[in-house]
Amino acid sequence: MLPAALAPYGAASLVGWGIALTGALLLAATFAKLAVHWPCTGGPYAYVRRSFGDAAGFGIAWSYWISIWSGMAAIAVAFAGSIGAIFPALTATPMRAASCALVALWICTAVNVVGLRQAGRLQVVVTALKLLPLLLFGIVALWFVDAGNYVPFNPSGKTLPQVAQVTVILTMWALCGLEVATVPAGSIRDPERTIPRATVLGTLLAGIATILACTVVIGLVPTEVLKDSGAPMAEAASRVWGPGAAIAIAALAAVSTFGAINGWMMVCGQVSLAAAADGLFPRAFARLDSNGTPTFGIVIGSVLATVLVIASYSRSLVELFTFILLISTSAILLPYAASSAAWLRSGGGNGGRVVAALALVYSLYALSGAGTEALAWGV
Repeated sequence: MLPAALAPYGAASLVGWGIALTGALLLAATFAKLAVHWPCTGGPYAYVRRSFGDAAGFGIAWSYWISIWSGMAAIAVAFAGSIGAIFPALTATPMRAASCALVALWICTAVNVVGLRQAGRLQVVVTALKLLPLLLFGIVALWFVDAGNYVPFNPSGKTLPQVAQVTVILTMWALCGLEVATVPAGSIRDPERTIPRATVLGTLLAGIATILACTVVIGLVPTEVLKDSGAPMAEAASRVWGPGAAIAIAALAAVSTFGAINGWMMVCGQVSLAAAADGLFPRAFARLDSNGTPTFGIVIGSVLATVLVIASYSRSLVELFTFILLISTSAILLPYAASSAAWLRSGGGNGGRVVAALALVYSLYALSGAGTEALAWGV
């Protein structure tokens, strides 16, 4: 759904993409160094706690945890948009769309409660199913782009610096999660090698695939249609290859969003587990069932994501998605900034400190583009 959120800014959104990908790679490199320096479960929370103490660790764990379950809510809304492109009646009203989002959310909850290994296997399958077709769509559809849809370059009426500030936080949404390989470090084989590779290369590959796909969609669908579309990629495919292709792309998007909910739910349970094990979250979050799964943390995260969808369901799909996206991205940028500061404090090599300093500046800059409403909800 990101092309719909970016539609008012046209091709000028590429400025935001460029800044966001550069900043995300700086953050990825910083997290890769942190994972090797402190190989522990918890990701940003664990690094900040080790560097700045329990009070800072609690604040970052809380903010990061909020970003995760609110992100699950936003992705569930995007799932509803994709399903609506296949079966319009299922999302014909805001209540139906919200119900559709919640069904996906709770199916993923059930998968994660069964166990981490099963959730991980599902994640591998859905990632493969979405990444290759996404790249293929972007490359093939590029030849059908109407250059006229990129004119004017900046239709928003804002200055280019203002557009950059607004679009950086929107585009950063697609790259949130760059740090998640560091969160379950205690459950990963050969973490010193696996985590840095997954973090840096994963961020680069995700960035290239998403920038290509989103920019192509903006070039295929007129702005006045795109800005209200609940399934922009399906709309673009329909204009190039017909209704059958639209359904195929919508099905791909449904798989993609379903997998993203599943992945974030895994992280949600791990983060609250790590914080509870250190005595900074209620003890119930540290309880494991017979499968070694932090069931309480997973279920509570899903309940809160459900509340957020229900509280905002009267908005249109695009408005709802953008609103929750801004809350989630704002909440996660604070842990990103604090993790960068943790590496600066750790006394690592000078090269790494320069990268971490730039990552810190980027995180604060991106956070400034969230707007007062999203920042107020985050607070």
